[in-house]
Amino acid sequence: MNSRIPTLWLILSMILAGCAQTPKSATPSTRSMPSVILVLADDLGWADLSCQGSSWATPAIDQLAAEGVRLTRAYSNGPNCAPSRACLMTGLDVAAHGVFTVAPAARGKKENRQLEVPKTRRTLQDQDVTIAEMLKGSGYRSAHIGKWHLGEDPRTQGFDVSIAGDRRGHPKTHLAPWNLPDLPEQEDGTELADALTDHAIEFIRGCGDQPYLLVLSHYAVHTPVQVSDAALKRWQKIWPEGSRRQQKYAALVESVDRSVRRLMDEVRSNQENTDTLILFTSDNGGLEGFTENGPLRGGKGMLYEGGIRVPLIAWGERIPGGRVNDTDPVQLTDLVPTLLEWAQAPTPQEIPLNGMSLVSLLEDGTALPARDLYWHFPAYLAGSARRHGIWRTTPVSAIMRGDDKMLEFFESGERQLYDLSEVSEEMDRSGQEPQKVDELHERLVRWREERKMPMPTRP
Repeated sequence: MNSRIPTLWLILSMILAGCAQTPKSATPSTRSMPSVILVLADDLGWADLSCQGSSWATPAIDQLAAEGVRLTRAYSNGPNCAPSRACLMTGLDVAAHGVFTVAPAARGKKENRQLEVPKTRRTLQDQDVTIAEMLKGSGYRSAHIGKWHLGEDPRTQGFDVSIAGDRRGHPKTHLAPWNLPDLPEQEDGTELADALTDHAIEFIRGCGDQPYLLVLSHYAVHTPVQVSDAALKRWQKIWPEGSRRQQKYAALVESVDRSVRRLMDEVRSNQENTDTLILFTSDNGGLEGFTENGPLRGGKGMLYEGGIRVPLIAWGERIPGGRVNDTDPVQLTDLVPTLLEWAQAPTPQEIPLNGMSLVSLLEDGTALPARDLYWHFPAYLAGSARRHGIWRTTPVSAIMRGDDKMLEFFESGERQLYDLSEVSEEMDRSGQEPQKVDELHERLVRWREERKMPMPTRP
């Protein structure tokens, strides 16, 4: 009798595993777990939404915010694409996965660099566990559709479905033909965001009542800023005072907004998977020259607010709508523990996640406990001579504690202190509050040492 128990258990395990793979066969317990759609825009600035001050309309995203929760103090974990996405997918900081910038880390002319910078990884490694892998044991089906930038194929990192994602950080074109992996071509001139959304909706319908994680990772609004002639003509009528570049950018933003509208409509009409949440965010701040970041200083590639503050909106039946949270700073690494709690999935004990769950904040409005947020960018990014001089940024770290934010630049040793109750970061308060600077610097140094952050060195 006892000798048969392992065999019976093996059979039962195989049956349960088979159910997890079959969309129509989700168990009653899995039906209490929400499906999650994460819409990730590329280079969409914090102020690119009309609900946050943009000059162009984003009606679908505004409705998402009006019916959900809009967090105005949300931050990426890096000022450009690769580190932000690596942190978002794993819930880990740059020391853990080693992707701290878009390679190479030493940009610009060597004679202008005072420091030798560490080499950055370009992709996630096999040992890096993604949220798709964490949710697999809880019966979730997963898809990554769109920009990946963290390796050749998201399926090697646990996703069941992958469309249009590989190592590339931007498309050659936003208009068909695109020549992206596993993305069937459509009629010439079709906008890429529309095609990606077609496949996202197809995936949703194919899941039936099985809970799913869908990452719809748009290539928009990353350069090239390119739209159809019809879209440009429409925006020339809507916004005649805008420049051609602004009109094209607004049309590209509109393609993302149109995607959100279609997803909301699909979720509302889906009779099988009724408990579905949509999270909307961006990987970093807006690229200066194509967009203005409102009151925020700087843009993509900087640790000033314009480079790291991003939109974050949560929407769904579990989330009471009509709320704006202006007080709780959050980072994109918080999304992994949030999804794990929603999925009733265990946190992997061997993986020290860096974020905290936002479930109570989103569902009940419970304030988060006070904590420090950190950024580390030991790399160079060349700048626009007109806007920045030689460098967009030199190697830098930053710490945020409440409304206080301090940046330490490694070349000069300069430390800047800002009061974020005035988001513009116009007034450096380091001279007026040296004691606060010293305290924050001590905490920042301790964090870098504890996390064994890669550091630049003098040649």
